[in-house]
Amino acid sequence: MASDDNLALLQALDTARTQWYHVKAIVIAGMGFFTDAYDLFCITTVSKLLGRLYFYNPTSHNPGKLPKGINNWVTGVALFGTLTGQLVFGWLGDKLGRKKVYGITLILMVICAICSGLSFGSTSGSVIGTLCFFRFWLGFGIGGDYPLSATIMSEYANKKTRGAFIAAVFAMQGVGIIFAGLVSMILSSIFLKCYKAPSFKDDPIFSTQPQADYLWRIVLMFGALPALLTFYWRMKMPETGRYTALIEGNAKQAAADMGRVLDTELEVETEKLSQFRAANQYSLLSHEFFKRHGRHLIGTMTTWFLLDIAFYSQNLTQKDIFPSMGLVKKASEINAIEEVFETSRAMFIVALLGTFPGYWVTVLFIEKLGRFIIQLVGFFMMSLFMLILGIKYQYLKEDNKWLFAALYGLTFFFANFGPNSTTFVLPAELFPTRLRSTCHALSAASGKAGAMIAAFVVQTYTLDQKVSSIRIAIMILSFTNMLGFFFTFLVPETKGRSLEEISGEDGGGQNETQMTARRSVTMKGGGHLEAI
Repeated sequence: MASDDNLALLQALDTARTQWYHVKAIVIAGMGFFTDAYDLFCITTVSKLLGRLYFYNPTSHNPGKLPKGINNWVTGVALFGTLTGQLVFGWLGDKLGRKKVYGITLILMVICAICSGLSFGSTSGSVIGTLCFFRFWLGFGIGGDYPLSATIMSEYANKKTRGAFIAAVFAMQGVGIIFAGLVSMILSSIFLKCYKAPSFKDDPIFSTQPQADYLWRIVLMFGALPALLTFYWRMKMPETGRYTALIEGNAKQAAADMGRVLDTELEVETEKLSQFRAANQYSLLSHEFFKRHGRHLIGTMTTWFLLDIAFYSQNLTQKDIFPSMGLVKKASEINAIEEVFETSRAMFIVALLGTFPGYWVTVLFIEKLGRFIIQLVGFFMMSLFMLILGIKYQYLKEDNKWLFAALYGLTFFFANFGPNSTTFVLPAELFPTRLRSTCHALSAASGKAGAMIAAFVVQTYTLDQKVSSIRIAIMILSFTNMLGFFFTFLVPETKGRSLEEISGEDGGGQNETQMTARRSVTMKGGGHLEAI
């Protein structure tokens, strides 16, 4: 089937002008990612408080601190849930439909965010055990949002703005990280005014306010609110036309659904649809899939894996690096709630100035520069800045803290104006409709495997705030980013083409494996850069 003889429904979706339903889809899917990011990263602001409340040892002469193993589980258990949820919901998204399982993820997130702030018992073991149990299932719900939101947005969007729309959904992660810092900062500020206390060095016992036990619970429970607010609108979204037509084979329903949102009348092409579906029946484990997309799947999985080692290391360990940057006071000089306030304020500043702009610069430029160039530049710049931080860590820490903060912020900027955004976009575009959600889930789950390395391995190097250990961690991250740079060459550029053309579903011309070998990226002034 030639690409110019494509289904009218698909052509209508690819060429539709940007309209209200696009904006609504971005907001609905984006609010899920806002919630995801808030729930995953708010734990960073309160994990030190948990140590002061439940693990204080009077003989240590230091504020209470979560033991390394417990700290890793508290901050990392949600990642196990996320990985599992990605695989389960990604598979279900292809088997049952995107919409049918989309609401389940939100329900899980609401229930488990609330339950994360509860305790079954009053001992440290019962509190941490309850927290870890519900944060696992919270992560399970969050995991489902990755493949479903990306797939739904890619299948709704037109081909000229598809990358920007998917990136805009993912950019809400940046807003969620900002709010994780902002909410923690506001709540801790209110608690500070109501419950004053001396610093730890002045009074080790009374420096930890008993009321602080409510603070961390409220911070975690707040994550249920945005998910709850968007549940109704998520349930009102119609199934994507591509799924209804190409997977369910219901041309009439697909034309009706998409005709309604596009405000136009679409032709029902039952016979042409049958031919289209017959040409694309291969499964994930088939030789045909491996021949067409095996290289792409390896590329999206490896780059996301390598990126998340660095990205989650940055986010989960920033509470340990902030003292080196001079953004927070030493633990002994402040009380328990002050430490939450200072950590969340520093997190808010770094996210606002470094993390947040990178997401939206990607949205602005992804259709001009393309996914491939943005990912390459992002990996390279992250590697460069981390190499400088690792080599000059001692000097920057002691003699030039502002430069330290600037370099550290730039690594966040180029993570997001770079692979953190593009690794989310590419798997939603490269693979065929019947396997799109599953392949995105495999790529995202690979990323979460990298995030677990960040939580359970890299994080152990920063907890004691030893210069030599932190230097090793940063140098390792620089190396993983450079590996990501080279693995990027396994994925092709996708901008400006329909999903069916990219995946080869339309049967028109060469498939993507052949096109990867000769990737032509349009440059300023009309020239071309040939990437082999």
